[in-house]
Amino acid sequence: MSVIAGDDVHAIAEEVFAAMVDGEPGTVVPWDGPAPTWAQPLVAWVDLHGAWSGRACLATELPTAHALARALLTLPADEEVGEADLVDAFGEMANVVGGNIKSLLPVAGTLGLPQVAPEAPAAPGSRVVTEVALAWHGRPLVLTVLTVPGAP
Repeated sequence: MSVIAGDDVHAIAEEVFAAMVDGEPGTVVPWDGPAPTWAQPLVAWVDLHGAWSGRACLATELPTAHALARALLTLPADEEVGEADLVDAFGEMANVVGGNIKSLLPVAGTLGLPQVAPEAPAAPGSRVVTEVALAWHGRPLVLTVLTVPGAP
């Protein structure tokens, strides 16, 4: 399989955010600055299974994940987002990104269920294929695609 390029992942993020979150293109741009670090991290991921096995991860700061959930659920900016809604919305973002990454693969596979936690579990033998730091309305996000050899 050819390597999934950072440009492909960036384009996927732009399309997903325009379609699902903002209703218009241009709200996701390359991050301009040092690599983001998280005081309150939240990661959503989905595993890809098939001829190529891997993982697509979306990481950000907890307040950004709440803002994303509000935007996705079309809630007012000051409305509280419950834990279940946060997990559903942020997980769905990773699921759609993962599905789009899966569509780049030469042989169709399947997606696992989206997961959300403060950090993704270790995937033995994994290797970063691409990592893209982006900004959504000035807030950092990192999309990472890993290859996970021999994953079930």
